Amino acid sequence: MLAAATTLLAGCGGGAPPHAGAGGPPPAPVTVLEIRTQTVPARFEYVGRAAGSREAEVRARVEGILEKRSYQESGYVKAGQTLFLIDAKPYTAQVEQAAAALAQAQAQQTQARRNLEREQSLEASGMTTKRSLDDALAAVDTTQAAVKMAQARLTESKLNLSYTTVTAPVSGYASRALKSEGTLVRPGDDSLLTTVSQLDPMHVDFSVSESERLRIDREIAEGRLTLPDPAKGGQTVSLKLADGTIFGRQGRLAFIDARINPATGAFDARALVPNPDRALRPGQFVRVIVEGSERPNAILLPQRAVMDGPQGKFVYLAARSAQGRDVALPRPVVVGEWVELKGERLWIIESGLKAGEQVVVEGMGKLFPLPGGAPIMLGPPPGAPDAKSGPDNKK
Repeated sequence: MLAAATTLLAGCGGGAPPHAGAGGPPPAPVTVLEIRTQTVPARFEYVGRAAGSREAEVRARVEGILEKRSYQESGYVKAGQTLFLIDAKPYTAQVEQAAAALAQAQAQQTQARRNLEREQSLEASGMTTKRSLDDALAAVDTTQAAVKMAQARLTESKLNLSYTTVTAPVSGYASRALKSEGTLVRPGDDSLLTTVSQLDPMHVDFSVSESERLRIDREIAEGRLTLPDPAKGGQTVSLKLADGTIFGRQGRLAFIDARINPATGAFDARALVPNPDRALRPGQFVRVIVEGSERPNAILLPQRAVMDGPQGKFVYLAARSAQGRDVALPRPVVVGEWVELKGERLWIIESGLKAGEQVVVEGMGKLFPLPGGAPIMLGPPPGAPDAKSGPDNKK
């Protein structure tokens, strides 16, 4: 209404606005951008959780009273370092009993062999029976088996004695102790004493939804997305921490599972990230940014050039009317994800535009839509010097 009133007042003044049609609005000054295709990097962002690359559970393997905790909770421990001590006195006694039983069995074996030698010497002179010789042979075999059984019991008792010293299976950070001194511990479901997490490198686990995986596969099949060669390192991974900062070291994508996790309905994925200074800790939530892929022949537009209408998103194309004037015509478009280049967010246009067309990127708010298109006056493209202030312009 304001534009119409302005036009009416100008008409009453006896003059027509420059470049105006018969009673129409003046052309709006706009800036256009010519569409060119280009290859742009593709990035995907997910929510992930850090975990140790090796998570070892430290459990009690024999029953006994927990006598001592020998490590600092949440501290760094080395593989083989003693973490807990279980009362070893009963198992020391078992070792001594087993050793005595072995000695007894060996003595019986020695006696049986001597009896066999006597029976064999008597047989040569015919002074013994065949039955006595067989009994001597059987006694040797029996005592030999008894010695082996006693040796096995001694080995088992020594093994149980060694289990009273609970050591770290891997190097890493040990969590809090789940059992205190004086507690009766035993093997079984309630035998967990603590966990040790290896923090270099770190695993970062995340999920890729089924719909996104299907979309990525479809874009790869259509040639709109290319993945890096796994032999050259594959896709890289950056981590965004809770405070918005980017973690100082990049990792790599380890795998994306070929099966859907029935519990989540998504594909499980994992990244491997170096963590020599142990800045990442198990359980930490991060944003996983997967990079390295590219989108060839992509069409990009500044976000300000794409508007929302009743039928969806659209842009204004610069064109020539039948009367030979410059006009802006609406064109519906389908947008994909956005990318950030040189500090500016740009939409990836999946359909609706082609190379060579000119899109209005500045001045859309001044357009006055008409059936034949909104009249426009073209200006310099974004980033170009203004002709009125150029070096050849003289006051």
